[in-house]
Amino acid sequence: MPHFSLSPLSCAPSPLPPRRRIFLAPPRTAASSATDAASSSTSSSASNFAPKVVVTRERGKNAKLIAALAKHEINCLELPLIEHIQGPDLGRLPSVLGDNAFDWVVITSPEAGSVFLEAWRSSGMPHVKIGVVGAGTASIFKEALQSSNRSIDIAFVPSKATGKVLATELPKIGNKCTVLYPASAKASNEIEEGLSNRGFEVTRMNTYTTVPVQHVDHTVLKIALAAPVVTVASPSSIRELIMFGFNMSIRCKGDSCVKLDASNDCFILTILGCCFCPFVNQAS
Repeated sequence: MPHFSLSPLSCAPSPLPPRRRIFLAPPRTAASSATDAASSSTSSSASNFAPKVVVTRERGKNAKLIAALAKHEINCLELPLIEHIQGPDLGRLPSVLGDNAFDWVVITSPEAGSVFLEAWRSSGMPHVKIGVVGAGTASIFKEALQSSNRSIDIAFVPSKATGKVLATELPKIGNKCTVLYPASAKASNEIEEGLSNRGFEVTRMNTYTTVPVQHVDHTVLKIALAAPVVTVASPSSIRELIMFGFNMSIRCKGDSCVKLDASNDCFILTILGCCFCPFVNQAS
């Protein structure tokens, strides 16, 4: 039976109303199946009936969640609110990897991992020892681990999937320990400051950033505004939800979201090592 958990943060979570409760199951293993499910579910939700869940990650990255919910006849509407673009340091990353040997490379999101892997392949796939923030981020490296002849070593995962805990627990190797930290330009300074305070030499590179999508279909948006549940995976998505007029009570996946509104009841929803932030849309 698949494992999923609801873990309280600072306060006991308010339960979802019975008609809005969501049970998750593992996604289909075939990539094409997940993609088909995403496409058909989004299309049918918009044209035939009101969706129960709106998914808001970048287009093409919602398929696993849509497929998981579809197994329980929970229909979804895909409404991408953000997209990723190249950061100012991305062009230098391959040469930095090729010319320097770091004790650690710290990766704190799936997107940061995907961007890093492209640069790592361009640099000749040097041996790197990686610390990841959690299992969801580690999964990005699965294919590379199988094909890289052990050039990638996932050597550290913190006891709790937050940047603060990672910075506190990352093992220090010798008196001088160097860290490469490729990150979003919008990421806070929490990790490099925490590591620097422990004596690490940190090289941060802003390899990507998130921006709002350039166009939102107003017909789809109108349908989304009436949905009972919205899922997000980053603070940037939360800001866009607010801009588009979603009226919601917040139940959040982790500390980065809690900082946006610490007064709300919060919980962590974990499935297959991936965290999602569900919102109850009070407009419905």
